[in-house]
Amino acid sequence: MSEEAKRRNEERAASVPRADTLTPADRYQELFVAVQMGGVFADSKTFVDCVPRGDPERILEDYRDRCDGDDFDLAHFVHEHFDPPQVHASHYVSPPGQSLRDHIDSLWEVLTRHPHQHPPNASILPLPNDYVVPGGRFTELYYWDSYFTMLGLAESGRRDLLASMANNFAYLIDTYGHVPNGNRTYYLSRSQPPVFALMVELFEAHGVCQAIEYLPRLRKEYNYWMSGAEELRPGDARRHCVCLDDGSVLNRYWDDRDSPREESYREDVLTARQSKRPAHEVYRELRAGAASGWDFSSRWCDGDALSTIRTTSILPVDLNSFLYKLERQICLLNHAIGQRKQAEKFQQRAQARKEAIERLFWNEQAGAYLDYDWQRGKPREALNATTAVPLFVGLASAEQAQRTAEALQDRLLRDGGLGTSELESGQQWDRPNGWAPLHWMAIRGMRNYGIALADDIACRWLKTVGSLYQQQSKLVEKYVITRSGDAKGGGGGEYPLQDGFGWTNGVTRRLLHEDPRHEANQAKAASRK
Repeated sequence: MSEEAKRRNEERAASVPRADTLTPADRYQELFVAVQMGGVFADSKTFVDCVPRGDPERILEDYRDRCDGDDFDLAHFVHEHFDPPQVHASHYVSPPGQSLRDHIDSLWEVLTRHPHQHPPNASILPLPNDYVVPGGRFTELYYWDSYFTMLGLAESGRRDLLASMANNFAYLIDTYGHVPNGNRTYYLSRSQPPVFALMVELFEAHGVCQAIEYLPRLRKEYNYWMSGAEELRPGDARRHCVCLDDGSVLNRYWDDRDSPREESYREDVLTARQSKRPAHEVYRELRAGAASGWDFSSRWCDGDALSTIRTTSILPVDLNSFLYKLERQICLLNHAIGQRKQAEKFQQRAQARKEAIERLFWNEQAGAYLDYDWQRGKPREALNATTAVPLFVGLASAEQAQRTAEALQDRLLRDGGLGTSELESGQQWDRPNGWAPLHWMAIRGMRNYGIALADDIACRWLKTVGSLYQQQSKLVEKYVITRSGDAKGGGGGEYPLQDGFGWTNGVTRRLLHEDPRHEANQAKAASRK
């Protein structure tokens, strides 16, 4: 991206209504706590996405003047001073007879948001260009969701939205030094799985831009994830980085704040009350779990209870695989422009990470990659679907890839597709749910190594999505993956199942294109009763 393009981004973003300079919790203080703990809204995310009808400081002053009155009604006060976010629930359902492919193509407009329509003084961060949201309660841009959504945008021929999204992500990195979890003020303290390097490859493959234009942003994102690494000694940890006993540095998920997540405030307070640890420690772990995108899963816990969450103690397979990909991408782009010393430096870093992944994550007994508990000095025992990410980024050997595929087939594959984990905890990133991004990474990862199981998984996933579409005329955030293959929307976690849905649309649209003879290409929306 040229300096001129960067300047245009900044000018466009400057013309968008400004977000509040503070997060909702910092801005509304005791009013925020009263609303979230008082259950004024059924969903904790509603209040943090509300739009103030007047000056935020005056709203807080008005609350302080009135809150101790005998006739004060908190819910009435909130509805008097705030507009709740709009939810486009009915727009996600197809007209009868519409094909699955046409439904996805038509949804891009429904899921597109326009920054010039942002309300002022709310939590929504400005962006220079239009962007695609997941859907349902998720009315903002999300980092790792967007990569999988882009797969579908590309297949639908929406090069315009791909270009807009490319500029938006560059703008976020230029402005904040990283890609936030989402474009909300309350998401600025954390990121999500770093997939910008994958996005850049996709942009180049579809003629949106040349990857080399984004090298400075790739470097800036890398510096965000590796901040403080050079000062660490064996056994030390700082933010996203952990220095192991042998001196190698790997990464963990992290959030810079240790307060309850504002969008799940009441839930986090109640979770912390169930733990014997200091509340701020539990809050940090919950926030780090949200940064992983796996919010939440037994993957981060000691057992089923969310109050046992220990995200920052775990070195994740997926995160370190994505950072290996980022290091390789920076190496290759530096090599392309003749920056030999920089290319060699990042080649060495990628090789060192690959060796550490081999040493710590590859489990010979399981025949798969497992997360590593660095504080306890041992691998996590439970298998989850991120074991396929080393295949996805191409760092596994042929033998490791084959054995990983066999482990997935034996332990996570069901008639309906690929399960997320082996444990049923009641959390959404666990059994029995299956997710589009995990399917895509497993399918593409196995195809990198010529493993036929990839086609079988793709077929099963398309059947699940297509079957539910024929029943309910929509796509959803996650699906139940059963032995029987019955199509049903997933559950568990902190909120109801969401319709839409960005990454399901994206992955499904790409897989429909790759297998035009699959029966899901003939799926039609049900007649309305």
